[in-house]
Amino acid sequence: MSREVTSRVIIEMPREQAWARLRDLSLAHNYVPGVVRTEITGEQTQGVGASRYVYRGAKSRLQETVVEWREGEGFTIRLHRGDRSVPPFRSASFSYQLADHGPQQTLLTTTMRFAMPWGALGRWLEKLMEKPVAATVADVATAMKLYYESGRPTTATALAAYKVAARRRGC
Repeated sequence: MSREVTSRVIIEMPREQAWARLRDLSLAHNYVPGVVRTEITGEQTQGVGASRYVYRGAKSRLQETVVEWREGEGFTIRLHRGDRSVPPFRSASFSYQLADHGPQQTLLTTTMRFAMPWGALGRWLEKLMEKPVAATVADVATAMKLYYESGRPTTATALAAYKVAARRRGC
């Protein structure tokens, strides 16, 4: 069994413009909370098989490899370390999907799918982890919106301020 959590935001720009940023796999550190650096790991920079390291610090990194590429619309990456999934997951992937929403707007959908090992204990952990993973997936979507619309890397402070303002607006 596995879990899937999804978040959606509206980006105030046409899909083609959002895709120009999304397709650049080297930009993740500008919008993924906690990621400080992104490094493409091979010659291939786009499409199925393209891979990157994302760093949470000087030595803490994980590998992300594109397993599905939908030109102009999005892609899915597998989260791993070498041939193995990123602990504690048995499997984990993250999808980015863009869709037209209006003449100058794009709907961004971010989805994480994950499964835990350990049988019944793993299923219990999946359920327990669903809320924190959903919060992370929502933060990635919101941080992408902020980065795409402003052109400036999203800081933790900017993300927190946006979330407070959104709650005040009732969003």
